[in-house]
Amino acid sequence: MEAEHLLDEFPPVGTETWEDVIHKDLKGADYSKKLIWQSPEGITVKPYYRQADAANLDPDQAPGSFPYLRSVRVTGDWLIREEVQSESAEDANREAQNALAAGADEISFSRVVIRNSSDLGMLLVNLQSAPLHFANGDDALVGLLLERLRARPDSKEISIGLNPLANLEFAAATIRNAPPMLVPFTIHGEHLEEAGANAIQEVAFTLAAGIDYLAEMDMRGIETDRAVASVSFAFTVGASYFSQIAKFRAFRMLWANAVESFGGSREAAQARTSAHTSQWNKTIYDPHVNVLRSTTEAMSAILGGVDSVCVAAFDECYKTPDQNSRRLARNTQIMLKHEVLLAQVADAGAGSYYLEAITDSIARDAWKAMQQIEAAGGYRKACAAGVLDRALADSGAAREKAIASRRRVFAGTNQYVNAAETALGRIDQSRLVADKRGAAVYEKLRLRTEKHAAVTGKTPRVLLAEFGDVKMRGARAAFATNFFACAGFEITTVRMDSAEEIAAVDADLIVLCSSDAEYFEMATASISLLKAKGRDISVLIAGNPESAEQLRAAGIADFIHIRSNPVEVLTSLQQRLGMKV
Repeated sequence: MEAEHLLDEFPPVGTETWEDVIHKDLKGADYSKKLIWQSPEGITVKPYYRQADAANLDPDQAPGSFPYLRSVRVTGDWLIREEVQSESAEDANREAQNALAAGADEISFSRVVIRNSSDLGMLLVNLQSAPLHFANGDDALVGLLLERLRARPDSKEISIGLNPLANLEFAAATIRNAPPMLVPFTIHGEHLEEAGANAIQEVAFTLAAGIDYLAEMDMRGIETDRAVASVSFAFTVGASYFSQIAKFRAFRMLWANAVESFGGSREAAQARTSAHTSQWNKTIYDPHVNVLRSTTEAMSAILGGVDSVCVAAFDECYKTPDQNSRRLARNTQIMLKHEVLLAQVADAGAGSYYLEAITDSIARDAWKAMQQIEAAGGYRKACAAGVLDRALADSGAAREKAIASRRRVFAGTNQYVNAAETALGRIDQSRLVADKRGAAVYEKLRLRTEKHAAVTGKTPRVLLAEFGDVKMRGARAAFATNFFACAGFEITTVRMDSAEEIAAVDADLIVLCSSDAEYFEMATASISLLKAKGRDISVLIAGNPESAEQLRAAGIADFIHIRSNPVEVLTSLQQRLGMKV
């Protein structure tokens, strides 16, 4: 049988047939509630995608061809960027050489101090073969680099993290004098994710900034191709795997179209992009999960066609990374490149109906959002008027609400918690202040408990008193275990048969775990016995029974259930236990 006819014996299955089977399996359940997902970007994500969902798109675009949806390269290879945090030129040079020898392709200097040409010369010793990036560059560094590169025209590409919109006259003058291997400016989109932006906002706001830059350079007589060659784009890559892949694909396509609209050539319309794994979703508890988070983020950036990727060390959010954690971060990318072989194919997701569809959705919505910014006077005027801040505040508030309710999961921190883990002794408090992270609100709860235990010599103990209905008591005890572990409390689960047993237990908090119908009798009896013994212990209910008001009147302190705000409840309980909030 010829290969092209292999599937002929299998008749096509229409969408209507698929839908009939799904509705049958749902057994009357609401299709939309069960199977339709609204992404943080507001994109309606279906349970499956078919060829018709990508019918109006162009699946035959090739990598390396305009508008660079698939990639600006014809291969899937990318640069492994390593961030060097040493401040002295000598130490930074040594660290950079070690990183390159260990597998890094590109170096980013984030803190190095360059005062003169001597410092610059010391920093660049034996680094001529690798692309370099200066994240903290200033006008003086630009001057030093221009002087050096004129004398060494064969140098590898050097890029700088200067924002061109900060000083437009300086930007224009620099571009006129910059040699081809110098990319002096960066449009910074990496702060957006930390501020609460979704993928559409990241693309739209970064694109708007780039368009503002092109317009300003055009007004100053800078050719579009020259302006484009002098700027790169920096992003953060977050946790929503497929939307992050689509984000980079959409941005390249929109930037290429924007460049062409300014009269730039198609060859020049290739966006230079770098991505750094997110700090926002990293945690100080169960920190090795950060390795897994960074791995999926790096994969999103790689499959999205980013030019260079920096994976942060897993412990960077709570201390200065050591040699081992930096090596682990570097090896994450080395493994993805040389063992997982992600560099072998450009745009491995090409043709995926789902990925093509959400790329198109992000691109369309981001273009509309960019046009709204343009209508408001452009990127800088929109920033000055607070338009972007208000948009980020709205999306950030939605994200924070999801975190508080634990719909946004941080494994090991607000779900699936190891209550016995401690972190106080291994963290640098200044790091916690400097970084804005989603998990911080829960980490504060646990650190507060740790500090209390350090002062008093005792970790608050929670008794989960199981009784009655076997199924309900087990399920609610499991829920309560995870709930109280978020604050680092010591948790003991005990099967109880009477109020006398409950009232006799040594605990700081008592949580009753059973079915709704069985709570009132046991709660009133237990509270009565505790009062009779002079024991001032808060008693809580696992669940949200209809008798909640009567139970509160009987002395129940609170109820924990799926609609509870764990941060508010746990903070209140910590205050009752004498912790300083």
